Amino acid sequence: MNLPLLVLLLPAVSTAVLFLVPASKPAVVKRVAFVGTLATLAVAVFMALTYATTDAPTETAANGHVYKHVLSVPWVPSLGLQLKLGVDGIGVAMVLLTALTIFTGVCVSFSVKERAKEFFLNLLALVTGVFGVFVSLDLFFYYFFYELAVIPMFLLIGCWGSTTKTMSRDYASMKLVLMLTTGAVFALVGLLSVYVKAKTFDMVRLETLATQGLFDRSFQMTWFPPVFLGFAALVPMWPLHSWSPGGHAAAPAAVSMLHAGVLMKLGAYGILRVAVTYMPDAAAVYLPWVGVLCCFNIVYGGLVAMAQRDMKFVVGYSSSSHMGYVLLGIATANVIGVQGAVFLMFAHGIMTALAFSLIGFFYEQTHTRMLEDLGGLMKKLPFVGTCFVIMSMASAGLPGFANFVSELLVIVGAWHAGMYVPAVLATWGIVVTGVYLLRTVKDAFLGTMPRRWEGLVDARTPFQKMPFVVLVSTLLFFGFNPQALLTLISDGVKPIVSAVDAAKARTGGVETGSRR
Repeated sequence: MNLPLLVLLLPAVSTAVLFLVPASKPAVVKRVAFVGTLATLAVAVFMALTYATTDAPTETAANGHVYKHVLSVPWVPSLGLQLKLGVDGIGVAMVLLTALTIFTGVCVSFSVKERAKEFFLNLLALVTGVFGVFVSLDLFFYYFFYELAVIPMFLLIGCWGSTTKTMSRDYASMKLVLMLTTGAVFALVGLLSVYVKAKTFDMVRLETLATQGLFDRSFQMTWFPPVFLGFAALVPMWPLHSWSPGGHAAAPAAVSMLHAGVLMKLGAYGILRVAVTYMPDAAAVYLPWVGVLCCFNIVYGGLVAMAQRDMKFVVGYSSSSHMGYVLLGIATANVIGVQGAVFLMFAHGIMTALAFSLIGFFYEQTHTRMLEDLGGLMKKLPFVGTCFVIMSMASAGLPGFANFVSELLVIVGAWHAGMYVPAVLATWGIVVTGVYLLRTVKDAFLGTMPRRWEGLVDARTPFQKMPFVVLVSTLLFFGFNPQALLTLISDGVKPIVSAVDAAKARTGGVETGSRR
């Protein structure tokens, strides 16, 4: 069976099965979600392991970009609509990230008691949309799944989220959906302009037409900004970032994991897959400006994270800061930087999933995330505390973790691209990250523990420990063996960089990507 289709169907079928399970049987609901996401993870791992050697159907664009496991099913032939699925190396990496995040998210959500059936229905519907984005090769279905991934967030945060001293869950969910929907409308206008020009939704065909020069320079310069900004709102790029930390803080643990771990990557993926791929001439002009704006993400996000006292806000603003590194990697438009950006999308996704799952674990017992209310938790939660320290080291870019490799590639790529100031600021941002994370560890897990936390219970059973172990092991595995993922990623990165290089050559610019 076609693997991308299987990855898409497994959570979708699990969602359908949950409709048939009575709400009075939450244990059955959770088992269905667990089995469905475990099977999806198994397929994603198999697809990643066999990608280089598979003899599955392929399709190649005119620029040499190869897509594997291609499946095409006619939908509305008169409009050129088809359910076309397939993946390149970037798509495989993002599918693996999503599978790991949703599986561990389901595991940490076994403690959900209120309306468990509806919770897991929305969670699996959301992740179905995410998988659909990463495996779609038809622009219509790409956008359909993109919207499907956003809608359940409103219900998951609004119904199962938490209200903090600074923000209610209703406000956070409404702001998130309004911001993302507005960005999606901007992107839709740009996508429709591409369709009107090319008369096809086929993304491989569109890439070929772009290579052959169908989209002239004036077209690209006009429509690159709305497509880019529409997806950048989801990254989120400064100054479109304000919705994101509040959404992190209000969301339940599994939703925060998906929000920071996967949904934010849809924006960066869209920028690479659509804006840069179809409009490389405009990308060559606009991306240096993106390299300037993303410095605000890195520096501003880090400094604001340093001022936070709510642990979820610390990680939320930290995520905005780290996504600045992703944008910087894309802005370099060379192989080193863009590979680093995609690698960081994966590494940051795993790291934030670990962070929010750990915070969710002790929040269920303490009902507070404020640093002034905590302290000395390591005495009662040694396993969770140790995992949190490991997460902090990964986030701060300690060698041995996947984050170190990815951030190093981004900074080196920026330096090779002549972006010296952003490269220096990005390096300084790592120092800022270490400061606020070490302070968070000190305030929450070290020092004197308040007597009211004497009854806290650590993760003791293998099932409780499993999601944390899986995420930590993933960070360490790709930290010590980065080439396993970089080999996959380069397959999708090189054709995109070559297109931008060719655009620079046409305008007398200096090629940077093909030499790196």
